Amino acid sequence: MRSIWNGSISFGLVTIPVKTYSATDRTSSVSFVRIHEKDGAQIQYRKICELDGEEVPNEEVGKGYQAPGDDTIVPITDDDLSRLPMPTAKTLSILSFTDPDEIDPLQMDKAYYLGPNGAAATKPYALLREALEDHRKVAIGKVAMRGRESLAMLRAHDGALVMHTLLWPDQIRPVTGVAPDDVELRENELTLAETLMDSLGELDPAELHDDYREAVEELVAAKLEGEPVAPAASGTSGAQVIDLTAALERSVRAARGGGEADAEAESASVTPIRGRKTAKKGEAERGAAKKSGTAARKSTEKKTAPAAAKKAPAKKTAAAPKAAGGRTKGTSTARKTASAGTSQKSTASKTTSKTTSKSTAKKATAKKTAAKQTAAAKTGKRSSA
Repeated sequence: MRSIWNGSISFGLVTIPVKTYSATDRTSSVSFVRIHEKDGAQIQYRKICELDGEEVPNEEVGKGYQAPGDDTIVPITDDDLSRLPMPTAKTLSILSFTDPDEIDPLQMDKAYYLGPNGAAATKPYALLREALEDHRKVAIGKVAMRGRESLAMLRAHDGALVMHTLLWPDQIRPVTGVAPDDVELRENELTLAETLMDSLGELDPAELHDDYREAVEELVAAKLEGEPVAPAASGTSGAQVIDLTAALERSVRAARGGGEADAEAESASVTPIRGRKTAKKGEAERGAAKKSGTAARKSTEKKTAPAAAKKAPAKKTAAAPKAAGGRTKGTSTARKTASAGTSQKSTASKTTSKTTSKSTAKKATAKKTAAKQTAAAKTGKRSSA
């Protein structure tokens, strides 16, 4: 690990030479470069002078101070800064010791590891570290690094001293207008929230990883190999009203390990607040369930009715009662058979009536012919006489 700053810690009359190392590494985070979309070439950023429009080399770039609300820029050189009174230059001057809870996390800026610089600094370094650990205190002081003075907090961590640069109190914005006003919370909601906090347990830092960085690496690998990129699953968007108590109860069950499958299935759903509309909707759903059950029973009865109809006689089938919610096929077949028999009887009666009427007409014609013959005979006898 390379040292980025050398200085000392001033602890009363004790001076501890230290080396400073960066405690964080942001190179592993996702970063993109600017490219020209037309040809894919990377875009370069150049320092251009606003007065003559020419590019300025790094050795000709200096410092300047512009007051807020003023267009005037005052040049500031390194010699000007070196003549300023800065007692904390190259020194972390400890002002007081306090409890860690007294420091607002909003003030924490950057973190640095401090190590002893030389063999003579080893003992006072270990002394300050042990004193901070035993009393569970942090040291507050001021330090000048890279041309500016900052507040600093010194604490013991994992056998070493860690320095956090702090923002000045006037650099913290007020929270006015951010938090909601009076909100009524029920006692059971607070109890469930506290139970959920206790059920989640401790956090294992080894299990924490950057999912977004892994997704970007997979995306880049897929593009290099020419494979299609799978679309990401879309989450639920938009503001939705949820049943807070029900959501807390499911969260507690999932955190305790009970009903994990149910919790996972319900985690993607939103439970509506129960009311009149919800009750009506529940009744409609129950009615639909009843209708679907009735339809299922009808389908079963229709499937079983033809087999029973084959075993039973036609007359009994015709007299069979109606099934629940509909007629069976046996009943319909019996009615068709009865209707066919009735039709045959009607046709036979019509044929008989036609035959009878024809025979009656023949008998009447024969009688008329015989009467005519008798009258003609009588008339012949009279003529001969």
